[in-house]
Amino acid sequence: MRRDLHEQNRLSWNEATRAHNSHKRDQAKFLREGGSTLGPEELSLLGDISGKTLLHLQCNAGQDTLSLAQLGARVTGVDISDEAIAFATQLSTDSGLPGTFVRSDVYDYLEETPAGSFDLAFCSYGALLWLSNIELWGRGVAKVLRSGGRFVVIDAHPFMMMLGENLELKYQYGGGELVTEPGVNDYVAAAGEALTPSGWEEGVQNFVNPHPDSSFQWSLSDILNALLTPGLTVQKFVEYPYSVWKAFPMQERRPDNRFYLPKDMPQIPHMFGLVMSKP
Repeated sequence: MRRDLHEQNRLSWNEATRAHNSHKRDQAKFLREGGSTLGPEELSLLGDISGKTLLHLQCNAGQDTLSLAQLGARVTGVDISDEAIAFATQLSTDSGLPGTFVRSDVYDYLEETPAGSFDLAFCSYGALLWLSNIELWGRGVAKVLRSGGRFVVIDAHPFMMMLGENLELKYQYGGGELVTEPGVNDYVAAAGEALTPSGWEEGVQNFVNPHPDSSFQWSLSDILNALLTPGLTVQKFVEYPYSVWKAFPMQERRPDNRFYLPKDMPQIPHMFGLVMSKP
């Protein structure tokens, strides 16, 4: 594990979280009135979660976690960012949706949590690239699931993660290659209304993160083997030719609120979904 880089990323996410939430109108009211931040992709992968104990790893500011609670799950959200967990805890209170939120490095949480504690574990959209040790993470995920439990992930496709803004080959494919960037950016501002279902606010403008971030390149085989080795089995694998955020400047937002490459370009996988089960 690279705890030094985890700490650097915590600072970067604290800054970015404030910027992201500045664009989202009255999220507590939105959730209180039955709104949800979950998309059809993750809902299809998750299936019926009513009555299930669900661990949301790298839950960010809790909007998706509380949307899962709205579907009847008993949710616990974990994130390294102090700002994100503080916001999530307040959002739970203000929306009236129950949820437990824990400020922790995901590795520490998985190590300290008793085996078989959850029916479901879940993470989504920009979670895997922050993992500095994919094998240790996979063992932790498998450990906290009960027998018959499931792990669901939907995230950026590793192929897409090789590409720069102009679709040029820029980054190593997999292997945990370290990538250092100027800091977590304001992708909510870039995506506009697509990532603000509660309503759009102008919020913070021209955000510049004072803290750099460090991420890690993991291939599909890296991810799959990290989960297969401790005994999980594949139930479902899906690839999506679009992203829910604006990953490249030339992407076009379509009526489904998804971002695609122009129709005259070859389409590539932007995201993948994976469901694993514990025998």
